[in-house]
Amino acid sequence: MTMTVQQKKIEPAQDAFRELRGPLTEDKAIVAASRCLECGREGNPAPCTVACPTHIDIPRFIRQIYRGEPLASADTIFTANVLGGSCARVCPVEELCEGSCVLVQEGRRAVEIGRLQRYATDAAFALEHQSLSDRPAKRSRGHIGIIGAGPAGLACAAELLRVGHQVTIYEARSQIGGLIPTAIAPYKQWTEPLPQEVAVLRRLGVQFKLGQAVGEGGLSWQQLEARHEAIFLGVGLGADVLVSLPGADLKGIWPSLEFIEQLKSGNPPELAGRWVAVIGGGNTAIDVAREALRLQASQVTVLYRRDEAAMPAYAHEVREAKEEGVRFQWQTMPLRFLGAGQVSGIECRCTRLVPVPGDRPRPEPVEGSEFTARADVVILAIGQRKRTELLEQLPDLHLKRGLLQTDERGYASGKYYAGGDCLTGGATVVEAVAQGKRAAQAIHQDIERGLLS
Repeated sequence: MTMTVQQKKIEPAQDAFRELRGPLTEDKAIVAASRCLECGREGNPAPCTVACPTHIDIPRFIRQIYRGEPLASADTIFTANVLGGSCARVCPVEELCEGSCVLVQEGRRAVEIGRLQRYATDAAFALEHQSLSDRPAKRSRGHIGIIGAGPAGLACAAELLRVGHQVTIYEARSQIGGLIPTAIAPYKQWTEPLPQEVAVLRRLGVQFKLGQAVGEGGLSWQQLEARHEAIFLGVGLGADVLVSLPGADLKGIWPSLEFIEQLKSGNPPELAGRWVAVIGGGNTAIDVAREALRLQASQVTVLYRRDEAAMPAYAHEVREAKEEGVRFQWQTMPLRFLGAGQVSGIECRCTRLVPVPGDRPRPEPVEGSEFTARADVVILAIGQRKRTELLEQLPDLHLKRGLLQTDERGYASGKYYAGGDCLTGGATVVEAVAQGKRAAQAIHQDIERGLLS
């Protein structure tokens, strides 16, 4: 089934870099803050705070904005989430805090929590405000090693520093921030304010070892264990999963992360007048489809092997993509890519969905339903590879379907704790932050109890 609903016109190509949710002016921020009902008093947290994985005291920071105290508001945010500025841009607030707003339950528009959070954090960065949360305890406790400088690792570091531990982050790449600098679609976040957030961590005393691989070919696990009382694994995921279909080596076929990285390099692919097919059904598939439309593609179609109800992408983003003109071809399975040197189409087959108890329906091909979809650009957005080659170097760690298993505190085994995409298989930035904080609290507790040395 194909669906297209076009209500919004995507204008010039620079819209590929224009933010979906821009900043609020001071006047608009105060008006937006005035709508908050300040739920959750008398010791009961507000629904929005409960829905936030990092449990920011949302009514408090909004109240501080309304009172004209944006820097105090930023302190409230950063105390709970050291990446509060980035999360204000990329969080799926419609599914989390804003989706839980009491006003929504009354049939009214939610408070603009995400944009208010951005307003406060931007104010702090503009004034180079030294947040109260930047004042760590005296460092007289453990020295913790963190593998991976993504959101989980950065959050773990901040939480440990605040209670007095020394922290060194080892990152194999030359950049800090995990996928934020290269793989978050620019219409959500380019790079800012990640550099300012990292600068805060440097002021706190985080040591960054960039370009430092660990395990085979790098710093050995034995060396790390000798240096540190505990080690946090925030290694994330690897490159795109690639398809092994005939014709996959044709020109014009892009892995999704490479496509986004090219966008963020400032040298986007030439898509004007092209017919673009996106294969996949997750949030990244929706992001690259919407960006392709902003690059003036003639038509953008998402091909997904299940139906709309089974798509893992956020429903509000699917709806917005339809409104912008993205087409959807559900229950469609690619068989091979067509073309002579350059891709020109995709041979596909329809699927039927077979119920699976406790899981999404399983797609099965329908024989004799083959058809050809026109496409001179194809973007593959079917997931990222798990880092099993790294995690399997530690024999005491338990992996399930390539994902690291921990207890509810983030404890894995021996000196090792973990959080982020190596546990979830790919979730949100704010969930990675929450898991990094959780593991840091467990590390601190275990050091205080004398369980680590």
